[in-house]
Amino acid sequence: MSFNGLGMNLGNLSRLSNAVTRSISPENFTGEKGKGGMATEGTGSGPARDLGQGWKISPSVRIQPGETFTLADIDGQGAIQQIWMTPTGHWRFSILRIYWDDQEEPSVECPVGDFFACGWERYAQVTSQAVCVNPGSAFNCYWEMPFRKRCRITLENIAEDPMTLYYQVNYTLTEVPEDCAYFHAQFRRTNPLPYKDVYTILDGVQGKGQFVGVYMAWGLNNTQWWGEGEIKFYMDGDGEFPTICGTGTEDYFCGSYNFDLGKERGGYCEFNTPYAGLPQVIRPDGLYDSQTRFGMYRWHIMDPVRFEEDLRITIQALGWRTRTSEGRRYLPLQDDIASVAYWYQTLPAAPFPALPDKDYLEVI
Repeated sequence: MSFNGLGMNLGNLSRLSNAVTRSISPENFTGEKGKGGMATEGTGSGPARDLGQGWKISPSVRIQPGETFTLADIDGQGAIQQIWMTPTGHWRFSILRIYWDDQEEPSVECPVGDFFACGWERYAQVTSQAVCVNPGSAFNCYWEMPFRKRCRITLENIAEDPMTLYYQVNYTLTEVPEDCAYFHAQFRRTNPLPYKDVYTILDGVQGKGQFVGVYMAWGLNNTQWWGEGEIKFYMDGDGEFPTICGTGTEDYFCGSYNFDLGKERGGYCEFNTPYAGLPQVIRPDGLYDSQTRFGMYRWHIMDPVRFEEDLRITIQALGWRTRTSEGRRYLPLQDDIASVAYWYQTLPAAPFPALPDKDYLEVI
């Protein structure tokens, strides 16, 4: 069977294929062959006035308050292979949506910062296989996203101020195998988590597919350790008890013992690896940054969680009560928790829950 140019890795870079490479940016809004750099008007037309066409005349776009801008609208079959962008403004107020094959409902709907594992509207270096965030606010994702008829990517600005966006969508037009599912990503936030409730990462998924990762922005509303909670995967008709049950929050994110090296060695230790990381720890500053906040990712690239019919994922927010003579007891926490779940599945997918309103999304 001939190689179709999908599933790229170091082991197949030498293989030839009939796949066609295309790229969409403000310098080529359609990705058409031989149509890049032709702009005569754009955000760079002033600096390029002495140089003319072909000299960085349209490197970015301005998105007005309340406007939804179409980053890409691609016909045919193929796959998104990489997305780069650097948005200005409030990342929680820039809503990324992706639609597959003329579906009316988006398969991706997330604030842009959370989608790229930066949920607290502050830069953090992320160095992983699926997502990279580089200085000063360069968002990159490498999730392969196949489509069979059409791909449409939009960004909505719900802020009160205009935003500037530089972006590039790199994709291939090629034959997509029948067994390729569609990429999905869904944002949720609960603040505060009600006492003794569990946080829901994902629910209502119907169809066949595989869960491939989660990013979590976790803000503490208590002191002391916060990560005793177990993650649970309910799949294919599970009832009260799940098929997969973790042993602790830091365990699931491939850390151990509170991510803590001890006070003498700096306490919480940020880290990045290809498949899991704690890239962001926001520490109290003794003034208005009063809460400790964390950003964590876990990619199931080598160990996808496969489901045949349905999937629900929850995680407990669990800490410790004050030690007594009778021993220690767990404390259900009421933290500020947001997440993005990433998975592949067949279409049509169930509609997502409504995105929270602007006030509820806001990071303060």
